[in-house]
Amino acid sequence: MTEDTYKKRMQRKKQHIDDSVEQAQIERGVIVLLTGNGKGKSSSALGMVVRALGHDMKVGVIQFIKSWTNTGEQLFLQQQENVDFHIMGTGFTWDTQDKDKDREAASVLWNKAKLMLNDSDMGMIILDEMTYMLSYRYLDAEEVITAIKNRPENQHVIITGRAASEELLELADTVSEINDVKHAFREGIKAMPGIEW
Repeated sequence: MTEDTYKKRMQRKKQHIDDSVEQAQIERGVIVLLTGNGKGKSSSALGMVVRALGHDMKVGVIQFIKSWTNTGEQLFLQQQENVDFHIMGTGFTWDTQDKDKDREAASVLWNKAKLMLNDSDMGMIILDEMTYMLSYRYLDAEEVITAIKNRPENQHVIITGRAASEELLELADTVSEINDVKHAFREGIKAMPGIEW
């Protein structure tokens, strides 16, 4: 490709992007759904937390399923003034093997999430591993969808987890599916701090 051809191609691309940016004039909170079998859904959500904090936003983090109390994100984010961080604490469903206990813990945590979803001071809410709460029927899907729809207009909601329901796919403004191509764990490499937790 010649320099002239490259330059013309980039000019067309820039014009297309500039036109798209100019047409996007709606300002409101968005719902982002990160799903799929690949690693990085929660990590991506936590990256958005860092961005939000950089803009001095208040952020709520609700981690369903998770039980560890020494994850890097928890250790760091609980020290941040603008973060309200809660974890379900029962662990993975295959660890507890107690549906009633998991349902009860999910309900307690969901009540905290509902308060955040009603708080206009909260700029962003992370509902980490929420997809499981709906697919396992630990929470009522209609109640969850209604609460998210009725949140303050400028509040962003980030939902993560595998096998997102059609209801969540329909609700979200942005959906990214993270595919599993290769994972160190399958090669016998232990979960590592800073990478998995």
